[in-house]
Amino acid sequence: MYTKIFRTVIIGAPGSGKGTISELIVKTYGCLHISTGDILRQNIVKNTDLGKKAKQYIADGQLVPDEIVTKTMLARITEVGNKSYILDGFPRNIAQAEALAAREQIDAVITLNIPHDVIIDRVKNRWIHAPSGRVYNIGFHDPKVPGKDDVTGESLTQREDDKPDVVAKRLQLYDELMKPVIAWYEKKGLVATFKGKKTKEIWPRVELFLRDRMNM
Repeated sequence: MYTKIFRTVIIGAPGSGKGTISELIVKTYGCLHISTGDILRQNIVKNTDLGKKAKQYIADGQLVPDEIVTKTMLARITEVGNKSYILDGFPRNIAQAEALAAREQIDAVITLNIPHDVIIDRVKNRWIHAPSGRVYNIGFHDPKVPGKDDVTGESLTQREDDKPDVVAKRLQLYDELMKPVIAWYEKKGLVATFKGKKTKEIWPRVELFLRDRMNM
Protein backbone atom coordinates (compact mmCIF):
# COMPACT_ATOMS: atom_id res chain seq x y z
CA MET A 1 0.00 0.00 0.00
CA TYR A 2 1.41 3.37 -1.03
CA THR A 3 0.56 6.78 0.43
CA LYS A 4 1.62 8.89 -2.56
CA ILE A 5 -1.27 9.93 -4.81
CA PHE A 6 -0.67 8.29 -8.18
CA ARG A 7 -3.00 8.52 -11.16
CA THR A 8 -2.64 6.07 -14.03
CA VAL A 9 -4.33 5.38 -17.35
CA ILE A 10 -4.27 1.83 -18.74
CA ILE A 11 -4.74 1.22 -22.46
CA GLY A 12 -5.14 -2.20 -24.04
CA ALA A 13 -7.15 -3.90 -26.75
CA PRO A 14 -10.17 -6.10 -25.96
CA GLY A 15 -8.80 -9.43 -24.71
CA SER A 16 -5.36 -8.00 -23.91
CA GLY A 17 -5.60 -8.82 -20.19
CA LYS A 18 -6.22 -5.18 -19.24
CA GLY A 19 -8.83 -6.15 -16.65
CA THR A 20 -6.52 -8.66 -14.96
CA ILE A 21 -3.59 -6.22 -14.88
CA SER A 22 -5.89 -3.54 -13.46
CA GLU A 23 -7.04 -5.92 -10.70
CA LEU A 24 -3.42 -6.69 -9.81
CA ILE A 25 -2.57 -2.98 -9.65
CA VAL A 26 -5.55 -2.37 -7.35
CA LYS A 27 -4.58 -5.30 -5.11
CA THR A 28 -0.90 -4.37 -4.96
CA TYR A 29 -1.07 -0.60 -4.65
CA GLY A 30 -4.47 0.00 -3.06
CA CYS A 31 -5.70 2.38 -5.74
CA LEU A 32 -9.21 2.54 -7.20
CA HIS A 33 -10.17 1.06 -10.56
CA ILE A 34 -12.38 3.46 -12.52
CA SER A 35 -13.74 1.67 -15.57
CA THR A 36 -15.97 3.31 -18.18
CA GLY A 37 -17.49 -0.05 -19.06
CA ASP A 38 -18.25 -0.92 -15.42
CA ILE A 39 -19.87 2.45 -14.75
CA LEU A 40 -22.05 2.27 -17.85
CA ARG A 41 -23.08 -1.34 -17.11
CA GLN A 42 -23.99 -0.46 -13.51
CA ASN A 43 -26.15 2.40 -14.71
CA ILE A 44 -27.84 0.18 -17.29
CA VAL A 45 -28.66 -2.40 -14.60
CA LYS A 46 -30.01 0.34 -12.30
CA ASN A 47 -31.97 1.81 -15.21
CA THR A 48 -30.74 5.35 -14.48
CA ASP A 49 -31.10 8.17 -17.01
CA LEU A 50 -27.48 7.62 -17.99
CA GLY A 51 -28.11 3.87 -18.25
CA LYS A 52 -31.10 4.37 -20.54
CA LYS A 53 -29.12 6.62 -22.86
CA ALA A 54 -26.09 4.31 -22.89
CA LYS A 55 -28.24 1.22 -23.50
CA GLN A 56 -29.79 2.79 -26.58
CA TYR A 57 -26.44 3.65 -28.15
CA ILE A 58 -25.00 0.22 -27.33
CA ALA A 59 -28.10 -1.52 -28.71
CA ASP A 60 -27.60 0.41 -31.96
CA GLY A 61 -23.98 -0.71 -32.11
CA GLN A 62 -22.67 2.80 -31.51
CA LEU A 63 -20.14 4.22 -29.10
CA VAL A 64 -21.64 6.22 -26.26
CA PRO A 65 -21.04 9.87 -27.25
CA ASP A 66 -18.02 11.78 -25.96
CA GLU A 67 -20.09 14.30 -24.05
CA ILE A 68 -21.82 11.61 -21.98
CA VAL A 69 -18.66 9.57 -21.32
CA THR A 70 -16.52 12.59 -20.41
CA LYS A 71 -19.14 14.06 -18.08
CA THR A 72 -19.69 10.69 -16.39
CA MET A 73 -16.00 9.90 -15.91
CA LEU A 74 -15.03 13.36 -14.65
CA ALA A 75 -17.92 13.22 -12.18
CA ARG A 76 -16.66 9.85 -10.91
CA ILE A 77 -13.11 11.19 -10.60
CA THR A 78 -14.45 14.11 -8.57
CA GLU A 79 -16.22 11.65 -6.25
CA VAL A 80 -12.96 9.75 -5.75
CA GLY A 81 -11.28 12.89 -4.49
CA ASN A 82 -7.68 12.81 -3.33
CA LYS A 83 -7.02 9.11 -3.96
CA SER A 84 -4.88 7.09 -6.33
CA TYR A 85 -6.69 5.52 -9.25
CA ILE A 86 -6.31 3.68 -12.53
CA LEU A 87 -8.50 4.77 -15.43
CA ASP A 88 -9.71 2.00 -17.74
CA GLY A 89 -11.55 2.84 -20.98
CA PHE A 90 -11.01 6.58 -20.65
CA PRO A 91 -9.79 8.63 -22.39
CA ARG A 92 -10.53 7.01 -25.74
CA ASN A 93 -9.72 10.01 -27.96
CA ILE A 94 -7.71 13.23 -27.80
CA ALA A 95 -10.72 15.39 -26.91
CA GLN A 96 -11.30 13.23 -23.82
CA ALA A 97 -7.57 13.25 -23.01
CA GLU A 98 -7.55 17.05 -23.14
CA ALA A 99 -10.66 17.27 -20.94
CA LEU A 100 -8.99 14.97 -18.41
CA ALA A 101 -5.70 16.90 -18.54
CA ALA A 102 -7.56 20.13 -17.77
CA ARG A 103 -8.73 18.60 -14.50
CA GLU A 104 -6.13 16.05 -13.42
CA GLN A 105 -2.42 15.40 -13.56
CA ILE A 106 -1.86 11.90 -14.93
CA ASP A 107 1.39 10.33 -13.72
CA ALA A 108 1.70 7.39 -16.10
CA VAL A 109 0.03 5.71 -19.07
CA ILE A 110 0.41 1.94 -19.28
CA THR A 111 -0.17 0.40 -22.71
CA LEU A 112 -0.41 -3.35 -23.29
CA ASN A 113 0.92 -4.50 -26.65
CA ILE A 114 -0.33 -8.04 -27.27
CA PRO A 115 -0.12 -9.59 -30.78
CA HIS A 116 -3.54 -9.67 -32.44
CA ASP A 117 -3.29 -13.38 -33.25
CA VAL A 118 -2.69 -14.13 -29.56
CA ILE A 119 -5.77 -12.11 -28.57
CA ILE A 120 -7.96 -13.77 -31.21
CA ASP A 121 -6.82 -17.22 -30.05
CA ARG A 122 -7.38 -16.26 -26.40
CA VAL A 123 -10.84 -14.79 -26.92
CA LYS A 124 -12.18 -17.61 -29.10
CA ASN A 125 -11.71 -19.91 -26.09
CA ARG A 126 -13.72 -17.61 -23.80
CA TRP A 127 -17.17 -18.81 -22.71
CA ILE A 128 -19.56 -17.11 -20.34
CA HIS A 129 -22.49 -17.81 -18.06
CA ALA A 130 -24.67 -15.00 -19.35
CA PRO A 131 -26.97 -14.50 -16.31
CA SER A 132 -24.08 -14.04 -13.83
CA GLY A 133 -21.28 -12.83 -16.11
CA ARG A 134 -18.91 -15.61 -14.95
CA VAL A 135 -16.15 -16.14 -17.51
CA TYR A 136 -14.29 -19.35 -18.39
CA ASN A 137 -11.25 -19.75 -20.64
CA ILE A 138 -10.71 -23.18 -22.14
CA GLY A 139 -7.20 -24.37 -21.36
CA PHE A 140 -6.69 -21.72 -18.69
CA HIS A 141 -9.77 -21.54 -16.47
CA ASP A 142 -11.92 -24.47 -17.56
CA PRO A 143 -15.40 -25.17 -16.18
CA LYS A 144 -15.56 -28.28 -13.98
CA VAL A 145 -18.02 -29.82 -16.44
CA PRO A 146 -17.36 -28.92 -20.10
CA GLY A 147 -19.90 -26.41 -21.39
CA LYS A 148 -21.57 -25.93 -17.98
CA ASP A 149 -21.41 -23.19 -15.34
CA ASP A 150 -19.69 -24.33 -12.11
CA VAL A 151 -22.32 -22.78 -9.83
CA THR A 152 -25.65 -23.36 -11.57
CA GLY A 153 -24.87 -26.13 -14.05
CA GLU A 154 -26.48 -24.06 -16.78
CA SER A 155 -25.09 -24.01 -20.31
CA LEU A 156 -22.29 -21.64 -21.22
CA THR A 157 -22.45 -19.48 -24.32
CA GLN A 158 -20.04 -17.49 -26.42
CA ARG A 159 -20.60 -13.80 -27.04
CA GLU A 160 -21.14 -12.84 -30.67
CA ASP A 161 -18.33 -10.30 -30.41
CA ASP A 162 -15.91 -12.99 -29.17
CA LYS A 163 -15.99 -14.84 -32.51
CA PRO A 164 -12.67 -14.62 -34.42
CA ASP A 165 -13.86 -12.56 -37.41
CA VAL A 166 -15.66 -10.08 -35.14
CA VAL A 167 -12.66 -9.85 -32.79
CA ALA A 168 -10.34 -9.08 -35.73
CA LYS A 169 -12.55 -6.14 -36.74
CA ARG A 170 -12.75 -4.90 -33.14
CA LEU A 171 -8.94 -4.98 -32.88
CA GLN A 172 -8.57 -2.99 -36.10
CA LEU A 173 -11.03 -0.38 -34.82
CA TYR A 174 -9.21 -0.28 -31.48
CA ASP A 175 -5.90 0.46 -33.20
CA GLU A 176 -7.43 3.26 -35.27
CA LEU A 177 -9.10 4.76 -32.21
CA MET A 178 -6.27 4.55 -29.69
CA LYS A 179 -3.08 5.18 -31.69
CA PRO A 180 -3.64 8.97 -31.68
CA VAL A 181 -4.31 8.91 -27.92
CA ILE A 182 -1.13 6.93 -27.23
CA ALA A 183 0.86 9.31 -29.48
CA TRP A 184 -0.62 12.30 -27.60
CA TYR A 185 0.54 10.88 -24.26
CA GLU A 186 3.93 9.87 -25.70
CA LYS A 187 4.64 13.52 -26.48
CA LYS A 188 4.17 14.20 -22.78
CA GLY A 189 6.61 11.43 -21.84
CA LEU A 190 4.01 9.46 -19.91
CA VAL A 191 3.76 6.20 -21.87
CA ALA A 192 5.25 2.87 -20.80
CA THR A 193 4.52 0.04 -23.25
CA PHE A 194 4.60 -3.59 -22.17
CA LYS A 195 4.84 -6.24 -24.86
CA GLY A 196 4.15 -9.93 -24.40
CA LYS A 197 1.80 -12.82 -24.94
CA LYS A 198 0.76 -13.67 -21.38
CA THR A 199 -0.37 -11.56 -18.44
CA LYS A 200 1.92 -13.45 -16.05
CA GLU A 201 5.00 -12.40 -18.04
CA ILE A 202 3.85 -8.78 -18.37
CA TRP A 203 2.72 -8.16 -14.79
CA PRO A 204 6.18 -8.32 -13.08
CA ARG A 205 7.42 -5.60 -15.45
CA VAL A 206 4.34 -3.44 -14.86
CA GLU A 207 4.77 -3.85 -11.10
CA LEU A 208 8.47 -2.87 -11.26
CA PHE A 209 7.65 0.17 -13.40
CA LEU A 210 4.94 1.37 -11.02
CA ARG A 211 7.10 0.78 -7.96
CA ASP A 212 9.88 2.88 -9.47
CA ARG A 213 7.52 5.68 -10.55
CA MET A 214 5.76 5.84 -7.20
CA ASN A 215 9.04 6.11 -5.34
CA MET A 216 10.42 8.93 -7.51
